[in-house]
Amino acid sequence: MKGSLVVITGGNSGLGLELVKLFKKAHKVLVIARTKRTEFKDVFYEYGSVSDENFLKEVYAKYSKNFNVKFLINNAAVGCFGAPEDNDYQKIQKALDGSLVGLMLNTAYALPLIKEKGGKIVNILSTAALKGNVNESLYCAAKWGARGYTESLKATFKNSNIKVISVCPGGMDTDFWNENRDYVPAEKSSKWMKAKDVAKVIFENITNDNLCVSEIVIERV
Repeated sequence: MKGSLVVITGGNSGLGLELVKLFKKAHKVLVIARTKRTEFKDVFYEYGSVSDENFLKEVYAKYSKNFNVKFLINNAAVGCFGAPEDNDYQKIQKALDGSLVGLMLNTAYALPLIKEKGGKIVNILSTAALKGNVNESLYCAAKWGARGYTESLKATFKNSNIKVISVCPGGMDTDFWNENRDYVPAEKSSKWMKAKDVAKVIFENITNDNLCVSEIVIERV
């Protein structure tokens, strides 16, 4: 008999890491991440790009032998910020691969493992998926695309055993900004929401079997 698995992309730092800590207490967890950072002995890890189709095919084929996917949490994202006139093909591709293409590919390959017994697809978006922000043209484009994709999934699996949840958190104090300190300095992000607190809100809402919250928006105070 197959076991149930929680798949979390970008799960070795920030919000993803905090979700891993919560889920691993009662579930088997698979983390898909770009680089090795924080690891737990009781968690599975696979390292590669979330937009690498061949890598993902191998990963999901490997775990399909022994597991169904109960939760797919598409958390991985890439921050690309700056003036719109500074956008070039490389930056555009980086933004879309990290925050949109990876989300869609992971969903495509996880779905056969979800359909067997049903489960939940949780797409971590951003409040940038709800409104346009100055100097966030690429990030907003990727997140708005992810939101449109998520809404289509909700319509596709309505009244089925697959539930789709979108999560739109505001800015958090995480390592996500380390590569973008010219845009958000540490003294600014240090005042933002803590990933641990946001993870708790998400976990409590998506693990309740008696209801399905289809959209969660978490704003900074």
